[in-house]
Amino acid sequence: MIRAWPFPTTPTDLNGNSRSSDRRCAENREDLEVSRITIKALLLSGTALFVCQTVAAQELVGMAPDPDAEYSPYISHDYPNQVFFGDTHLHTAFSADAGLAGATRTPDDAFRFAKGETVTSSHGIKARLQRPLDFLVVADHAENLGLYIALDEEDAEVLATDWGKGLFDIFAPRTHEAVAQAYVYWGDAFSMGGEAGDPLADTSLQETMWHRLTDAAEQHNDPGAFSALIGYEWTAGPSGNNLHRVVMMRDDKEAADQVVPFSAYDSEDPEDLWDWMETYEGLTGGRVLSIPHNGNLSNGLMFDDKTLSGAPLDVAYAERRMRWEPVYEVTQIKGDGEAHPMLSPDDAFADYGTWDKGSFGPELKTPEMLPREYAREALKRGLAYAESLGTNPFKFGMVGSTDSHTALATTTEDNYFGKVSMVEPTNDPVRFDEQITGRFTPDDPSDDILHAEGLASGLAAVWSRENTREAIWDAFARKEVFATTGTRLRVRVFAGADFAAEDLERSDFAAYAYANGVPMGGDLSGLTVAPKLMIRALRDPDAANLDRVQVVKGWLDANGETQERVYDVACSDGRAIVDGACEGDVGNTVDVSTATFTNAIGAPYLDAFWQDPEFDPAQRAFYYVRVLEIPTPRWTTYDAVFFGINLPEAIEPTHQERAYTSPIWVTPAS
Repeated sequence: MIRAWPFPTTPTDLNGNSRSSDRRCAENREDLEVSRITIKALLLSGTALFVCQTVAAQELVGMAPDPDAEYSPYISHDYPNQVFFGDTHLHTAFSADAGLAGATRTPDDAFRFAKGETVTSSHGIKARLQRPLDFLVVADHAENLGLYIALDEEDAEVLATDWGKGLFDIFAPRTHEAVAQAYVYWGDAFSMGGEAGDPLADTSLQETMWHRLTDAAEQHNDPGAFSALIGYEWTAGPSGNNLHRVVMMRDDKEAADQVVPFSAYDSEDPEDLWDWMETYEGLTGGRVLSIPHNGNLSNGLMFDDKTLSGAPLDVAYAERRMRWEPVYEVTQIKGDGEAHPMLSPDDAFADYGTWDKGSFGPELKTPEMLPREYAREALKRGLAYAESLGTNPFKFGMVGSTDSHTALATTTEDNYFGKVSMVEPTNDPVRFDEQITGRFTPDDPSDDILHAEGLASGLAAVWSRENTREAIWDAFARKEVFATTGTRLRVRVFAGADFAAEDLERSDFAAYAYANGVPMGGDLSGLTVAPKLMIRALRDPDAANLDRVQVVKGWLDANGETQERVYDVACSDGRAIVDGACEGDVGNTVDVSTATFTNAIGAPYLDAFWQDPEFDPAQRAFYYVRVLEIPTPRWTTYDAVFFGINLPEAIEPTHQERAYTSPIWVTPAS
């Protein structure tokens, strides 16, 4: 039989004398060593033993050399420790140019697909991601938001307008030809922009559809598991030149619903968009940023030397641009905008996904436009502006996203559902031959770009502490983000003055690096020694091995001229680095006839410690990291094998997927 020892309410010793619990436990510990009587008493009282052990454990907390130290090292950690992958630029049938091009899938479908569900595409094909995304922005066009849905639902308010009734009459047969004609009817009105204004301005269409879009985001937002950020696209295109921006909010539906999206019908000038964003923050107390994209289709306007109104760039413009546009979408379906072979002739990998033949208007591309269209050149020119103005208007981080108009955020080559729904997977020649640019110059095919030239790109990757709207948005704001062309390879870079090569192997690598340097998107100033970069890159577990890691440096020389150099800093397969470049190519394991490859070459992981051998502390500079995978089949090659059709002409059957980090900027001491 087990008996409970009859302890009095007030602690006493074995003789009945009152005493404190601290003293009692101390005496009991002493008694355990010298008194059999005490041992017997404690064994008979489990309660007494538990009380003593509890108090003793509490006392041990203060026995560390540092009384404020916590045993668990992670309690005080607040730096980003996870990578989250997402798409900030996805369109659904709520976008007029998607719905009137065959899309029927909604924002709800888009979020479900991004979260890993199987969704049937607009053309009846089942689709699913290999792995779910971590976050998504359904960025439907603000201009006539939800127009296709209104036509499909025979919205009485839209049909009550002359323009809306005319559009519906064309659309009503709902055949492919009818919908295509409806697209042209709408496009004629939209292309007039501010000249004619919004033909549905007097209806509640935009507000109604905006609320439905924010409803979907609110329903699918799952803090900690999946972030459904609220946003839309502002689709400015003066004379057909692309100045589009994705507007991304940090906030919930309650804040977002206090406004309706600012559209290109309101203005095609980015500065007016920034005014609207400032008003939004003042009204709601929320936060918002915009993400420019497709400088390669802007005909020199995206990173121009003057504002859209023609004024030279000044300090106020530079400060406002970087306040509202901290990152740039550098890669997506409509080409890769990191570098151009004409601008970077010494870069063997600059000619990737190059779209340099036109825009969406009648103006032909000319070589002098190119320096104002590509990210690397803009980053370099930003250094010159920082020198002359004291402020850099082109100090942006880099991300990728899809710009898909199918509601399906597909970015891998073997699962690519195309730019628009009419070119979803099919053996119909339209899949390869659909014309994307050059429509306004039908007699001059020199600026024609076909869908086969499109990329399955891209993804936005963020370093964050947690997967919430707020944390994802904050990563964009501080530029701790990177772009990939569609795979989920991971890359991390830090720069500082005091790192050593052995720090690359530290078990507390990230904690130490944050404490003693800056991550991608950061700034270093006043250095007297060359910055030291620590880089780690890890392959996508479901994709290809890595070929090499590169550091891209841009700087402003003593003559005020911008310069660049690409350094290979880590090479797979034991290749040596000779004169800053990997010795020899990585090879190619692709079997084009079967659209397969092996990881018999390359490396699953590469790291590097690198110090700039040509650093001048008096010069402004930036550094970003580019990581290349080994060659893999392109989406057109997968299609050719799956459908049993010929490869498109003049399209390489393989490519090397890649990632670009946001830069780290180095500024001389003033």
